[in-house]
Amino acid sequence: MFSLVNLSCLVLVGLGALYWWQSGLFKGRARQLAMEHCRQLDLQLLDQSMVITGFWPIRNSSGNLVFRRTYQFEFSSTGDRRYRGELILEGMALKSIDLEAYKIPESE
Repeated sequence: MFSLVNLSCLVLVGLGALYWWQSGLFKGRARQLAMEHCRQLDLQLLDQSMVITGFWPIRNSSGNLVFRRTYQFEFSSTGDRRYRGELILEGMALKSIDLEAYKIPESE
């Protein structure tokens, strides 16, 4: 028979597993959006890594409660220096992508 403590622990473990699984989906979406943005600007996304730097609940434009996630990534324009970028997702929707000022390669 389950006690209240066992049931609470089971719910917490379940919520933790759900968060971990959902985080992977959102991180994959963020990586895909960053790669597409870098490709459009002829930049190289480095290390294929996305680091979550912010996570908080907000209301979107429709009034629904969603989580805003902020990710940082690194990219390069010429291959000799790393630059930082920031991507914000509200739910699965892209809110913004900001890139650090970077050196534009000289045309040959």
